[in-house]
Amino acid sequence: MIQGKSFLAIIPARGGSKGLPGKNIKELCGKPLIAWSIEAGLGSQYIDEVMVTTDSEEIAKVAREFGASVPFLRPAPLASDTATTLDAVKHVIDFYQREFHKSFDYIVLLEPTSPLREEGDLDGMIETISTLGGEYDAIVSLGEVHEHPSIMKKTVGNAIEPYCKELVMATRRQDNEVAYFPYGVAYIVKTQILLEEKTFYPRRTTHHLIKRFQCYEIDDIYDFLAIENIMKHEWELK
Repeated sequence: MIQGKSFLAIIPARGGSKGLPGKNIKELCGKPLIAWSIEAGLGSQYIDEVMVTTDSEEIAKVAREFGASVPFLRPAPLASDTATTLDAVKHVIDFYQREFHKSFDYIVLLEPTSPLREEGDLDGMIETISTLGGEYDAIVSLGEVHEHPSIMKKTVGNAIEPYCKELVMATRRQDNEVAYFPYGVAYIVKTQILLEEKTFYPRRTTHHLIKRFQCYEIDDIYDFLAIENIMKHEWELK
């Protein structure tokens, strides 16, 4: 809690993963992938509770072992390929209000597939949104992209065309206007605004810039191997 505002960290981790089966509990530098996000949330001085929403008993067991709350197993319809993260988060909010009569001022979404969080990232973001709470309703982590949108292509039959024709590609990459991608270090949003606007990017959203090495997310084995080696290089892990 900070300035009288409460924060619930939600880590969504369904059991089914087609890109990398079992990725949420796959061992990464000595601990299950999901543990990195749980420990980051528990390490915050402002987050009031860290919970995992999952449909998997195995993931739930691992999450509890590392200190997260897992008060229910997510219903199957909310763990399908078509279910959204927003659906799962709204279910959590409703569950806490209905079963525990608890509500939180802010939701902190921690994606387990983004374990490259620096110490201080979460509390820094919380401090920023708390300070700017009158102007902004959310804060997201942004990393600079190196494959600039202006150079992206699409195929049309046997030909290629610019993916975004309205973007002018500079001759030199460094002359392009900087573009950012919302990597999943954290999304922090006022609970009421999340429910009203139904997005983690409401109209009044500010940002937290992350470092180059943090600009990765795990979708498949190649991402996993890249992040594993980044951790070993940056944090001297084995």
